[in-house]
Amino acid sequence: MNEFGDQVVLVTGAAQGIGAAVARHFADSGARVALLDRSGAVRDAAATLAVGGAATLPLQADVRDGAVLEWAVELAETQLGPIDILVHAAGVLRTGDALEMNEDDWQLTLDTNAGGLWRSCAAVARRMRPRRRGTIVAIGSNAAAVPRVGMAAYAASKAAAAHMMRCLALELAPHGIRCNMVSPGSTDTPMQRQLWRGPESEAEVIRGTLDSWRLGIPLGRIADPQDIVEAVAFLASSRARHITMHDLRVDGGATLGA
Repeated sequence: MNEFGDQVVLVTGAAQGIGAAVARHFADSGARVALLDRSGAVRDAAATLAVGGAATLPLQADVRDGAVLEWAVELAETQLGPIDILVHAAGVLRTGDALEMNEDDWQLTLDTNAGGLWRSCAAVARRMRPRRRGTIVAIGSNAAAVPRVGMAAYAASKAAAAHMMRCLALELAPHGIRCNMVSPGSTDTPMQRQLWRGPESEAEVIRGTLDSWRLGIPLGRIADPQDIVEAVAFLASSRARHITMHDLRVDGGATLGA
């Protein structure tokens, strides 16, 4: 595969989970990939891809720090070239009842999932705009569309991120820059597994839990990260050249199209 040959891609949240899978796909597709994550494990992720011959650059940075993000984006463009595609997959999950949640967890969730997306987009899109080209894809969540028990902060942060992306897409469209979202449902990642309480947890997610007002998954399976990667790759590609301001739900029907 060489679909993204000669393109430069920046992936945030690239040390594990969906972000790591996205970075791997673009590297396998010929892109030069900057992997950004607050965890030092991002170096190992980049090194693994480099073994396969990919041009990679690890960037340890927290998306809550705008100044560090500016440094990281500038370094990526200096070493790899102008960024063609930004995939923002960085995110955190903190759970708790809306009225009892720790305020630090609330602020961390909003500042990472919504604020971090805004900072990442700003740092990259300011450079894309004068070039009049570029594509941004953000990883959202189907929790932005439906209420979840114990997930007020996460759902609010993803809803804020989704609407920010619509506004950004509207502002950047005249400059030839497309902005879209991919919103997964339950996906087999470390973030998903932190919610599981035992060997039956996966089956409960698929079946649904009526006591917490959560529907199951009509397709009868938990998503694999590759399911999300395929959606991201499509929206980032020239095949989606006339798609912007879109939120592509990849949840096996769990939200009934809401």
